[in-house]
Amino acid sequence: MVARLVEITATGGSELAEALARPELEPYVSLRDRDLAGRGDGLFVAEGEVVVRVLASPRQTQFRVRSLLVEQRRVEALRDAIDALPANVPVYVVAQPVMDAVVGFAIHRGILALGERGKPLAPESLLSGGGLAIGLVGLTNHDNVGSVFRSAAAFGARGVLLDAATCDPLYRKSIRVSVGGALVVPFARCASGEAMLDTVAAAGWEALALTARGDETLDAVVSAATSARGRVLLLGTEGDGLPPLILARARCVRIDMTPTLDSLNVAVASGIALYEATKPRRSRD
Repeated sequence: MVARLVEITATGGSELAEALARPELEPYVSLRDRDLAGRGDGLFVAEGEVVVRVLASPRQTQFRVRSLLVEQRRVEALRDAIDALPANVPVYVVAQPVMDAVVGFAIHRGILALGERGKPLAPESLLSGGGLAIGLVGLTNHDNVGSVFRSAAAFGARGVLLDAATCDPLYRKSIRVSVGGALVVPFARCASGEAMLDTVAAAGWEALALTARGDETLDAVVSAATSARGRVLLLGTEGDGLPPLILARARCVRIDMTPTLDSLNVAVASGIALYEATKPRRSRD
Protein backbone atom coordinates (compact mmCIF):
# COMPACT_ATOMS: atom_id res chain seq x y z
CA MET A 1 0.00 0.00 0.00
CA VAL A 2 1.61 3.24 -1.19
CA ALA A 3 0.41 6.80 -0.62
CA ARG A 4 -0.88 8.46 -3.75
CA LEU A 5 0.94 11.39 -5.31
CA VAL A 6 -1.24 14.28 -6.46
CA GLU A 7 0.61 16.78 -8.63
CA ILE A 8 -0.74 20.34 -8.50
CA THR A 9 0.81 22.37 -11.29
CA ALA A 10 0.63 26.16 -11.42
CA THR A 11 2.91 28.84 -12.74
CA GLY A 12 1.10 31.96 -11.60
CA GLY A 13 -1.94 34.08 -12.30
CA SER A 14 -5.24 32.23 -12.49
CA GLU A 15 -3.55 28.83 -12.15
CA LEU A 16 -2.07 29.86 -8.82
CA ALA A 17 -5.40 31.23 -7.63
CA GLU A 18 -7.06 27.94 -8.56
CA ALA A 19 -4.42 26.00 -6.64
CA LEU A 20 -5.00 28.15 -3.55
CA ALA A 21 -8.73 27.51 -3.81
CA ARG A 22 -8.42 23.72 -3.82
CA PRO A 23 -10.21 22.39 -0.73
CA GLU A 24 -7.58 19.72 -0.04
CA LEU A 25 -4.96 22.45 0.43
CA GLU A 26 -7.17 24.59 2.66
CA PRO A 27 -5.68 23.31 5.97
CA TYR A 28 -2.26 24.52 4.80
CA VAL A 29 -3.41 27.98 3.64
CA SER A 30 -2.07 31.01 5.58
CA LEU A 31 -0.14 28.76 7.93
CA ARG A 32 1.48 31.56 9.95
CA ASP A 33 -1.90 33.23 10.65
CA ARG A 34 -3.35 29.91 11.77
CA ASP A 35 -0.37 29.39 14.06
CA LEU A 36 -0.96 32.72 15.77
CA ALA A 37 -4.71 32.25 16.08
CA GLY A 38 -4.59 28.59 17.13
CA ARG A 39 -6.04 25.97 14.80
CA GLY A 40 -8.91 24.62 16.85
CA ASP A 41 -9.66 21.95 14.23
CA GLY A 42 -8.00 18.92 15.76
CA LEU A 43 -5.11 19.18 13.30
CA PHE A 44 -1.48 20.27 13.46
CA VAL A 45 1.32 20.84 10.97
CA ALA A 46 4.76 19.23 11.06
CA GLU A 47 7.54 20.96 9.12
CA GLY A 48 10.80 19.69 7.65
CA GLU A 49 12.09 16.28 6.61
CA VAL A 50 13.32 15.11 10.03
CA VAL A 51 10.09 15.99 11.82
CA VAL A 52 7.83 14.64 9.09
CA ARG A 53 9.75 11.36 9.15
CA VAL A 54 9.06 11.11 12.90
CA LEU A 55 5.35 11.75 12.35
CA ALA A 56 5.17 9.22 9.50
CA SER A 57 7.16 6.55 11.33
CA PRO A 58 5.22 3.39 12.25
CA ARG A 59 6.87 3.59 15.69
CA GLN A 60 4.88 6.77 16.35
CA THR A 61 1.34 5.66 17.22
CA GLN A 62 -0.29 8.64 18.96
CA PHE A 63 -0.95 10.74 15.85
CA ARG A 64 -2.11 9.99 12.31
CA VAL A 65 -0.90 11.59 9.08
CA ARG A 66 -3.74 13.10 7.08
CA SER A 67 -1.73 14.43 4.12
CA LEU A 68 1.64 15.73 2.97
CA LEU A 69 2.49 18.89 1.02
CA VAL A 70 5.87 18.48 -0.68
CA GLU A 71 7.84 20.73 -3.00
CA GLN A 72 8.49 18.74 -6.15
CA ARG A 73 12.30 18.68 -5.76
CA ARG A 74 11.98 17.08 -2.30
CA VAL A 75 9.91 14.05 -3.30
CA GLU A 76 12.79 11.68 -4.00
CA ALA A 77 14.53 12.50 -0.71
CA LEU A 78 11.33 11.53 1.09
CA ARG A 79 10.44 8.63 -1.20
CA ASP A 80 10.91 5.84 1.36
CA ALA A 81 8.73 7.59 3.95
CA ILE A 82 6.08 8.33 1.32
CA ASP A 83 6.02 4.72 0.14
CA ALA A 84 5.48 3.54 3.72
CA LEU A 85 2.35 5.67 4.20
CA PRO A 86 -1.11 4.11 3.83
CA ALA A 87 -2.67 4.35 0.39
CA ASN A 88 -5.39 6.71 1.61
CA VAL A 89 -2.87 9.42 2.60
CA PRO A 90 -2.50 11.89 -0.28
CA VAL A 91 0.83 13.57 -1.00
CA TYR A 92 0.34 16.90 -2.76
CA VAL A 93 3.34 17.73 -4.94
CA VAL A 94 3.76 21.38 -5.85
CA ALA A 95 6.33 23.82 -7.20
CA GLN A 96 8.01 26.18 -4.72
CA PRO A 97 5.94 29.24 -5.76
CA VAL A 98 2.74 27.31 -5.08
CA MET A 99 3.95 26.18 -1.66
CA ASP A 100 4.99 29.72 -0.71
CA ALA A 101 1.66 31.10 -1.86
CA VAL A 102 -0.31 28.45 0.02
CA VAL A 103 1.43 28.78 3.39
CA GLY A 104 1.82 32.56 3.13
CA PHE A 105 5.60 32.89 3.41
CA ALA A 106 8.77 31.54 1.81
CA ILE A 107 9.18 28.07 3.29
CA HIS A 108 12.59 26.70 2.44
CA ARG A 109 12.28 23.21 3.93
CA GLY A 110 9.72 22.27 1.30
CA ILE A 111 8.07 19.48 3.29
CA LEU A 112 4.91 19.78 5.40
CA ALA A 113 2.58 17.20 6.89
CA LEU A 114 -0.89 17.56 8.31
CA GLY A 115 -1.41 15.47 11.44
CA GLU A 116 -4.50 14.54 13.42
CA ARG A 117 -4.31 15.10 17.17
CA GLY A 118 -6.66 12.31 18.18
CA LYS A 119 -8.08 11.97 21.67
CA PRO A 120 -6.20 13.90 24.39
CA LEU A 121 -4.47 11.81 27.04
CA ALA A 122 -5.63 11.97 30.65
CA PRO A 123 -2.97 13.27 33.08
CA GLU A 124 -3.43 10.20 35.26
CA SER A 125 -2.43 7.94 32.37
CA LEU A 126 1.08 9.41 32.27
CA LEU A 127 1.64 8.52 35.91
CA SER A 128 0.14 5.04 35.88
CA GLY A 129 3.50 3.37 36.43
CA GLY A 130 6.79 4.66 37.78
CA GLY A 131 9.64 6.67 36.39
CA LEU A 132 10.29 10.33 35.67
CA ALA A 133 8.04 12.96 34.13
CA ILE A 134 8.16 16.70 33.49
CA GLY A 135 5.61 19.26 34.62
CA LEU A 136 5.45 22.62 32.82
CA VAL A 137 3.75 25.53 34.57
CA GLY A 138 3.14 28.77 32.68
CA LEU A 139 5.62 28.21 29.81
CA THR A 140 4.40 30.40 26.95
CA ASN A 141 7.53 30.38 24.78
CA HIS A 142 7.24 27.84 21.97
CA ASP A 143 10.99 27.48 21.57
CA ASN A 144 11.41 26.61 25.25
CA VAL A 145 8.58 24.10 25.19
CA GLY A 146 10.06 22.46 22.10
CA SER A 147 13.49 22.30 23.75
CA VAL A 148 12.04 20.68 26.88
CA PHE A 149 10.37 18.00 24.76
CA ARG A 150 13.63 17.38 22.91
CA SER A 151 15.43 16.78 26.21
CA ALA A 152 12.53 14.70 27.52
CA ALA A 153 12.81 12.44 24.48
CA ALA A 154 16.60 12.23 24.76
CA PHE A 155 16.54 11.13 28.40
CA GLY A 156 13.50 8.88 28.24
CA ALA A 157 11.02 10.87 30.31
CA ARG A 158 7.74 9.07 30.77
CA GLY A 159 5.72 12.09 29.71
CA VAL A 160 5.05 15.80 30.13
CA LEU A 161 2.24 17.38 32.14
CA LEU A 162 1.13 20.87 31.06
CA ASP A 163 -0.91 23.43 32.95
CA ALA A 164 -3.58 25.46 31.15
CA ALA A 165 -1.24 28.42 30.54
CA THR A 166 1.58 26.45 28.88
CA CYS A 167 1.61 26.74 25.10
CA ASP A 168 0.74 23.95 22.71
CA PRO A 169 3.55 21.40 22.12
CA LEU A 170 1.98 20.74 18.70
CA TYR A 171 2.41 24.32 17.58
CA ARG A 172 4.47 24.06 14.39
CA LYS A 173 7.51 25.84 15.82
CA SER A 174 7.46 23.78 19.03
CA ILE A 175 7.46 20.54 17.06
CA ARG A 176 10.30 21.80 14.86
CA VAL A 177 12.46 22.88 17.82
CA SER A 178 11.77 19.56 19.54
CA VAL A 179 13.02 17.77 16.38
CA GLY A 180 9.92 15.60 16.63
CA GLY A 181 10.21 15.01 20.38
CA ALA A 182 6.75 16.50 20.87
CA LEU A 183 5.40 13.68 18.68
CA VAL A 184 6.94 10.82 20.65
CA VAL A 185 6.86 11.99 24.28
CA PRO A 186 3.27 11.67 25.61
CA PHE A 187 1.75 14.78 27.14
CA ALA A 188 -1.44 15.69 28.95
CA ARG A 189 -3.07 18.93 29.96
CA CYS A 190 -4.05 19.79 33.54
CA ALA A 191 -6.52 22.52 34.47
CA SER A 192 -3.90 24.36 36.54
CA GLY A 193 -0.59 23.95 38.33
CA GLU A 194 -2.47 23.10 41.51
CA ALA A 195 -4.52 20.45 39.68
CA MET A 196 -1.24 19.03 38.35
CA LEU A 197 0.08 18.64 41.89
CA ASP A 198 -3.18 16.98 42.95
CA THR A 199 -2.73 14.44 40.14
CA VAL A 200 0.90 13.84 41.10
CA ALA A 201 -0.01 13.27 44.75
CA ALA A 202 -2.92 10.96 43.90
CA ALA A 203 -0.57 8.80 41.80
CA GLY A 204 1.90 8.46 44.69
CA TRP A 205 4.59 10.43 42.85
CA GLU A 206 6.88 13.08 44.30
CA ALA A 207 6.88 16.64 42.93
CA LEU A 208 10.32 18.27 42.63
CA ALA A 209 10.14 22.01 41.94
CA LEU A 210 13.21 23.27 40.14
CA THR A 211 14.14 26.70 41.52
CA ALA A 212 17.36 28.65 42.05
CA ARG A 213 16.25 29.04 45.68
CA GLY A 214 15.91 25.31 46.31
CA ASP A 215 17.03 24.06 49.71
CA GLU A 216 18.49 20.84 48.25
CA THR A 217 20.53 20.05 45.17
CA LEU A 218 18.82 17.96 42.54
CA ASP A 219 21.65 15.44 42.23
CA ALA A 220 21.55 14.72 45.98
CA VAL A 221 17.78 14.26 46.00
CA VAL A 222 17.60 11.91 43.01
CA SER A 223 20.53 9.84 44.32
CA ALA A 224 18.72 9.15 47.59
CA ALA A 225 16.17 6.38 47.97
CA THR A 226 12.51 7.32 47.76
CA SER A 227 9.23 5.59 48.56
CA ALA A 228 7.49 7.50 45.77
CA ARG A 229 6.44 5.57 42.67
CA GLY A 230 7.99 8.24 40.47
CA ARG A 231 9.07 11.85 40.33
CA VAL A 232 7.87 14.87 38.39
CA LEU A 233 10.31 17.69 37.68
CA LEU A 234 8.38 20.97 37.73
CA LEU A 235 9.63 23.82 35.55
CA GLY A 236 8.32 27.39 35.53
CA THR A 237 8.58 30.49 33.40
CA GLU A 238 11.67 32.50 32.56
CA GLY A 239 12.28 35.18 35.16
CA ASP A 240 9.50 34.57 37.69
CA GLY A 241 9.92 30.79 37.84
CA LEU A 242 7.31 28.63 39.51
CA PRO A 243 4.42 30.32 41.38
CA PRO A 244 4.63 30.47 45.20
CA LEU A 245 1.64 28.12 45.56
CA ILE A 246 3.51 25.45 43.61
CA LEU A 247 6.76 25.97 45.51
CA ALA A 248 4.89 25.68 48.82
CA ARG A 249 3.49 22.25 47.92
CA ALA A 250 6.54 20.69 46.22
CA ARG A 251 10.04 19.71 47.28
CA CYS A 252 12.24 22.58 46.12
CA VAL A 253 15.50 21.58 44.46
CA ARG A 254 18.21 23.46 42.61
CA ILE A 255 20.93 22.72 40.10
CA ASP A 256 24.26 23.17 41.85
CA MET A 257 26.10 26.02 40.12
CA THR A 258 28.46 28.91 40.84
CA PRO A 259 26.94 32.18 42.12
CA THR A 260 27.95 34.05 38.96
CA LEU A 261 24.35 33.88 37.72
CA ASP A 262 21.24 33.09 39.73
CA SER A 263 19.47 30.93 37.13
CA LEU A 264 19.59 29.19 33.77
CA ASN A 265 17.36 29.40 30.73
CA VAL A 266 14.54 26.90 31.26
CA ALA A 267 15.50 24.98 28.12
CA VAL A 268 19.09 24.54 29.36
CA ALA A 269 17.92 23.81 32.90
CA SER A 270 15.56 21.08 31.70
CA GLY A 271 18.37 19.28 29.87
CA ILE A 272 20.71 19.40 32.87
CA ALA A 273 17.93 18.42 35.27
CA LEU A 274 16.88 15.45 33.15
CA TYR A 275 20.47 14.30 32.86
CA GLU A 276 20.90 14.46 36.64
CA ALA A 277 17.55 12.87 37.38
CA THR A 278 18.19 9.90 35.09
CA LYS A 279 21.78 9.32 36.19
CA PRO A 280 20.80 6.71 38.86
CA ARG A 281 18.83 4.78 36.27
CA ARG A 282 21.71 4.82 33.81
CA SER A 283 24.05 3.59 36.54
CA ARG A 284 21.79 0.61 37.22
CA ASP A 285 21.54 -0.19 33.52
